[in-house]
Amino acid sequence: MADAGGFTGRARHAVRTLAPGYFALVMATGIVSVAMHNHGLPAISTGLLWLAVGEYAVLVVLYAVRLAVFSAEVVADFADPARAFGFFTFVAATCVVGSRLALDRHWNVAIALGCTGALAWLVLGYVVPWTAVLGKAVRPVLQNANGTWFIWVVASQSIAVLIAMIEPEISSGRRELALLAVFSWSIGVFLYAAAGVFVAVRMLFFELRPIDLTPPYWVAMGATAITVVAGARIVQMADAPMVAATRGLIAGASVFFWAFGTWLIPPLVAAGIWRHAVHRIALRYEAAMWSVVFPLGMYGVGGHFLGQADQLPIVEAIGANESWLALAAWVIAFVAMLVHGWRSLLRPQPATR
Repeated sequence: MADAGGFTGRARHAVRTLAPGYFALVMATGIVSVAMHNHGLPAISTGLLWLAVGEYAVLVVLYAVRLAVFSAEVVADFADPARAFGFFTFVAATCVVGSRLALDRHWNVAIALGCTGALAWLVLGYVVPWTAVLGKAVRPVLQNANGTWFIWVVASQSIAVLIAMIEPEISSGRRELALLAVFSWSIGVFLYAAAGVFVAVRMLFFELRPIDLTPPYWVAMGATAITVVAGARIVQMADAPMVAATRGLIAGASVFFWAFGTWLIPPLVAAGIWRHAVHRIALRYEAAMWSVVFPLGMYGVGGHFLGQADQLPIVEAIGANESWLALAAWVIAFVAMLVHGWRSLLRPQPATR
């Protein structure tokens, strides 16, 4: 049996090296819960919801401990363009859980989570670009651009989704919430264009090795999918001046983003084959794996809501069928995470002489 000191040391190492983007686990679990809710499977959906809540609570504690005990590592992450944007997974996870709770009419909790997510988005939206990009003395910064930059987009659109779900259920402040929903959606669209340009420049002007094609590149597709969900939810919001002024534009743009996200899937699959099959980079569990599961789940949910909002049955059917793939991917990733946790943290280590 491993001694307590050995376990304590491994636990400290795990917290010290905790990836900034680990809240993608909560995002993936929460969105698959939404997908199963859309399929009319309340037992699976509710189980995944409360698992997501538990994951969220555990990660909040772990990140608080990391900030208190390993603050130097946290500061280093904020200064790293390749890792800093992962902090936006906290915003997205907060709003995804809030959106799923809103489906079960837990409005007070959903509102509280929405306020938390919006505040974190506002703070991180100014801090991360400065510490990781604008404030860097070393140039060029774009050589470190990667798929995690799209998480900023996901965070923005997750706020729009939650606001759009809450707005019809309140008696006052609808105009203000409609404004915030459209504002957040619009910022997300702009950020997608910017992130797309930055990542494209990095891929075209700097060497792209197989090891560089990490799972977070799938967030490029996931960002289009959540933009679709946000747009479809805004289209279905209760009438307000801002919604009335933009409903047609947002509905059309949502179809555009769905089409582009669909087009991205084959290149992303091909990149994975090139990385793992052609260049034989081992496929093993890492926190970034949840950055594949979340886009798959969000694509299915996006097709469901877009199909309903714009009366597109083919799109709705594609989303419904793809949701099963997302569930399978979640199960595989979750089992891999448990095995990894056992091997790296809980499995007794052989005694050393």
